[in-house]
Amino acid sequence: MVTPDALYTATSIGVMVCWIVFAAAFFLRKRRKASNEHSRDNQYRIGLLFEAAGFACVWMFRRKDPLLFVDGGVSVGIVFSAAAVLLAVLSVAMVVTALKTLGKQWAVAARLVEDHRLITGGPYGIVRNPIYSGMFGMLIATGFALSTWYAVVIAVPLFWFGTVVRVRTEEKLLREAFGDEFEQYKQRVPSLLPRLFRDRD
Repeated sequence: MVTPDALYTATSIGVMVCWIVFAAAFFLRKRRKASNEHSRDNQYRIGLLFEAAGFACVWMFRRKDPLLFVDGGVSVGIVFSAAAVLLAVLSVAMVVTALKTLGKQWAVAARLVEDHRLITGGPYGIVRNPIYSGMFGMLIATGFALSTWYAVVIAVPLFWFGTVVRVRTEEKLLREAFGDEFEQYKQRVPSLLPRLFRDRD
């Protein structure tokens, strides 16, 4: 029989492994020759602070009861455990693929580089901001695995607001650079959450 302690430990390990892969995707990615910046918008820093506050909530408010997320017994705990690990795996896969697709154009800052291209393939054909989508998934997965429901309730709007700020800042630059091409892409592909059903032509 699965015990609450074993379930908590297994889930924590699974999500932590995903966090290690997540961090490695950024720090160990292949460095490319630096490109000269074409434009930058420093308002992204406000969004970054709110995103960090959201992550701080799920990491700091750790639950004492090993049962997962809500007190519903081992069976409910197994559901949240599976959801946490699956979501973490999918989120990391999206981030890793997005970084590979974006290549040298990726940066923490909201900026455009010389010869900047509008990336619409790979995960960017599912959502316009797959790295932020993956970060949001990791936030939820970490909350399910380690935190409390009320911490997640606080963390989600903080992170979401920060991400909206960053997305608007970055997309302002893309709109200025690519005009109608970006607007058509924006109409075709959702920002952060994939559409469950595609519109029929």
